[in-house]
Amino acid sequence: MTAAVAVTAAAVLMDFDGLLCDTERAAHRSWHNLYGRHGLAFPDEVWTAMMGRATGESYAAEDLARRLGRALTPSELQERRRDKHRLASAEPLRPGVARLLEHAADQGIACAVVSSSERDWVHGHLRRLGVLDRFTEVVTGEQVRARKPAPDLYLRALELLGAAPADCVALEDSATGVTAAKAAGLRCVAVPGARGSRSGLTAADLVLDSLEHISTTKIPEVKPV
Repeated sequence: MTAAVAVTAAAVLMDFDGLLCDTERAAHRSWHNLYGRHGLAFPDEVWTAMMGRATGESYAAEDLARRLGRALTPSELQERRRDKHRLASAEPLRPGVARLLEHAADQGIACAVVSSSERDWVHGHLRRLGVLDRFTEVVTGEQVRARKPAPDLYLRALELLGAAPADCVALEDSATGVTAAKAAGLRCVAVPGARGSRSGLTAADLVLDSLEHISTTKIPEVKPV
């Protein structure tokens, strides 16, 4: 059994897809289904390359197009998206998320979502899951020029929170997200999702199997003597 790890922070900045809710599992299944309809297996290396990236859909679509020798039709892509949305709508909060948010609230620790996904997608799922009001800020892809692995989303979140990187910690599930967090000067704890792997998360400061292993502690205020 893994002991709880105390994370000391004034704010916790969290990825959404795959970290708070395993919509990545839904995305993987939707591509698995599309490849399968053409008698093909969805390659692990394609999934690894696209995880956590806003360009993931185009990357997989181009790979499948090469294998088929033709471009995917708009209807095929739309069906894949509908499949993803249907599957994602059944995904709950990942284990440990509710307790982590409650503990952060008790400690007076600000929580923010930092996601490359679009606002409607992230807000819609946070609302569905009943946790939207737990976050001080929700920063999404359309708010910055460059999405993860660039640090822009995290830098924007820090700006909105009025917080210094050294006082905060990021929680991520992908190598892309870890790269973004570290480039923003943040400490980063990685928790791979159901379709993720520890192997690509070595740049994180800490890798855990579950958010259930994290507890939060607010950084004490330094008062002048």
